[in-house]
Amino acid sequence: MEIRYIDRKTNTVEEEKIYGHRALSLFYGDSWASRLFSFLLTPILSRVPFFSRVYGYFQKSPSSAKKIDPFINDYGIDRSEFANTNFYSFNDFFTRTLKKESRPIVQDPKNACLPADGRYLVFPYLRQEDLFYVKGKPFDLVTFLQNGAYARRYHDGSMVIARLCPTDYHRFHFVSDGIPGIAKPIDGHYHSVNPVALRKNFSILWTNKRVITDFDTVVFGKILCIEIGAICVGTIHQTYTPEKPVQKGDEKGYFSFGGSCIVLLFEKGSIVFDKDLVMSSQKGFETKANFGESLGVAP
Repeated sequence: MEIRYIDRKTNTVEEEKIYGHRALSLFYGDSWASRLFSFLLTPILSRVPFFSRVYGYFQKSPSSAKKIDPFINDYGIDRSEFANTNFYSFNDFFTRTLKKESRPIVQDPKNACLPADGRYLVFPYLRQEDLFYVKGKPFDLVTFLQNGAYARRYHDGSMVIARLCPTDYHRFHFVSDGIPGIAKPIDGHYHSVNPVALRKNFSILWTNKRVITDFDTVVFGKILCIEIGAICVGTIHQTYTPEKPVQKGDEKGYFSFGGSCIVLLFEKGSIVFDKDLVMSSQKGFETKANFGESLGVAP
C-alpha cells in the first residue's frame, strides 16, 4: 500500500498519506481476504453507478460538514489558499475554489501550464510499450478514446497523466490559449485510479467513466483533454462554454467527491515536457505539482 512520489518544490521523495487506505487495501490488496472481496464485490461496486452516487449524496448533506476541519488538519491542507471558507457540506469543501494568487500561471505563451493540482506522469513517446506501471503492455488508445480517428492522430504523440487525490484542489483548467470543443462523455466503470489499483489492472484507465474534449490551441496544435471518474466520484462537471475562446489557466470544470484523473494527449512533436517531469516519470515516480506550474514548451 506504499505510494512514493517526488515533491516538485523540494525535489525530495515523499510517502503519500493515503485517504481511505483500508478500503483501498480491501478492494485491491494481496491478502486472501482482499482477493476474495475483489472477486465477489469489486465488479459490482465498480460497474453499478448507484453506489458512487449514494456515497456522493451523503457528501453533499449538511451533516457531512463536520468532517471538514478534521480532514484539513489530518492532511495539512493550507486554509490560506481558499477563496471562500464557508462550506455547507464536505462536497462543498471538496469542490472549493482558490485565490488566484495562490496558483500563479506560467506566463510565457510558448509554455503550457499544468491543468490541476495532482501527481504527474509524462510520456514524450506514447508508442513505447513500457508505459506507466505495467511493462510490456501498450496503452490501448482505440479502446480508451472510442474513436479510430483520435487514436490515429495521437498514436505516436505524447501523454500526460495527472492523478488527483481526495486531498487535492479538484478543479481543472486549460493548459494553453485556444478554442475547446464539446465535451463527449463515454460511459464506463468506477474503479479507483490510485496506483495500487492501476498496478493490478492497468486497463482501468480505458474502462472507467470519462469525458473527452477536443482543444484546438494556438501554440500546441490539437490537444485531447480527458477527465476520468473513479469510485465515489459522482459527476464530472464541465463549466466552460464550448466553441468559445479561452485563455491559459481558465477553468474547464471540476470533479465531485472522490479521487480522479486527467489525461492529456498531444500530437507528435508539439510539446517538449519539462526535464524534471520526464526524469521522475522515467524512474517510475509521479511528481506532485500544482495547477499553473510549467508542463512544457512548444519546440
